[in-house]
Amino acid sequence: MPAPVILHGRIARLEPLAPHHVPGLVAAAAALDGPAGFTVVPHGEQEARTYVFQAEAAQLAGTALAFAIVTVADECVVGATRFTRLDYWQGPLTWPLSAEPVTALPGGAIPDAVEIGNTWLTPAVRGGQVNLDAKLLLLTHAFDSWGVRRVTLRADARNLRSRAAIERLGAVSDGVRRAHSRGLDGAVRDTAFYSILHDEWPGVRARIHEQLAARAMRRAPLMPAIPPSLRPLAIG
Repeated sequence: MPAPVILHGRIARLEPLAPHHVPGLVAAAAALDGPAGFTVVPHGEQEARTYVFQAEAAQLAGTALAFAIVTVADECVVGATRFTRLDYWQGPLTWPLSAEPVTALPGGAIPDAVEIGNTWLTPAVRGGQVNLDAKLLLLTHAFDSWGVRRVTLRADARNLRSRAAIERLGAVSDGVRRAHSRGLDGAVRDTAFYSILHDEWPGVRARIHEQLAARAMRRAPLMPAIPPSLRPLAIG
C-alpha cells in the first residue's frame, strides 16, 4: 500500500484521516444544508466514526488514501478528500519498472495511475482557495512524488459545480459514461470523466498557480472567515 503522508500547503493541510478528526468532521458536515447530494458526507458522530473506520480499512487494503482537509490559518477540519482507485499496471511496481519487490520500497507501493475524489467541503470555505490548494497538493504528490502517468477525476454528470471546478484545473474531458452507476439519491446517474496526464501536469500546475496568484492580486481573502462552530476546541 502507498505510505500515508501529510501534505502541507499554504492554505490547506491534508492529514491522513484518523479518529481524532471525528469532531471536526461532525462540525463541518453539520453546516451543510441537508444531504450533500453527490458525495458521501458523514452526519453525526456515529456516521463520522464509521466514515473514518471505513477509510482506514481502505488504506490497509491498499485501495485508497483518505485525508482530512485542515485550514492552516485556523486549524479547522473543513472537509475530506482522498486518492482512490489506485491502479498498478505491472504489479504493483515502481515507475519506471524496478526489479526490487514492493516490500523493499521505503515509501510503500507506488501506483501508475490514481483517481482523486470523494471530496466534500463545508460551505464556509466554498468559493475560497481551500479546494484549489488541496487539489494542488494531491496532484503534486501524485505526479512529482509517485510519478503516476494519469490522474482521473470524475463527477456525477448533474453536478455542474464540480464539473466546472475540474475543468478550471485544466483536466481534459474523457466523455460521459451513460447509466454508469446509481447515485446517492437512488437515480441511475451518468458520470463525467476527466483526466490529467503526466505530460500535461506542468501546464496544469502553472494554471493552478496562476489562479492562486490572480486571487492574491485582487487582494481577495485566501478563504472565507471560519465560523466559531468550526473552530477547534481548546484543550486543557
